Amino acid sequence: MIDGRLDEDEWAFCAPFVIETGARRGRPPRDHRRVIDGVLWIALTSAAWRDLPEEFGNWSSVYRQFLRWSRDGRWRLLRQEAKEAGLTQLRDALLSVCALSERRASR
Repeated sequence: MIDGRLDEDEWAFCAPFVIETGARRGRPPRDHRRVIDGVLWIALTSAAWRDLPEEFGNWSSVYRQFLRWSRDGRWRLLRQEAKEAGLTQLRDALLSVCALSERRASR
C-alpha cells in the first residue's frame, strides 16, 4: 500500500468482497477500487469527506458507498480476512476505516 492506495495484490484480495454478483440493481458501480482508495484516504488523513480529492470520485458517492459497506459489516469482515491472510499493512489501514465506521454509527 503506497500513500493509502491499494496495490495490485491488495486489490485482488479486496475485489471479491466488494464486486457484486447476481442480479443488477440500480446504476452499475463505477470503480470500487477508487472507492476503497478514497475511503482509505479519508480514514488515514482524518480529512472531511468534502475534502476528498476528485481523483477518488465524487465525495458524496464515495461516502454513500462507505455507509452501505459500514451498515452491512463489510469493513469488519474485510479487516478480519486481511488479518487471517497476513496482510498486515492492509489490516492496519482497515482498522482506521473500521474506527471511522464505528464513529459514524455512534452518531
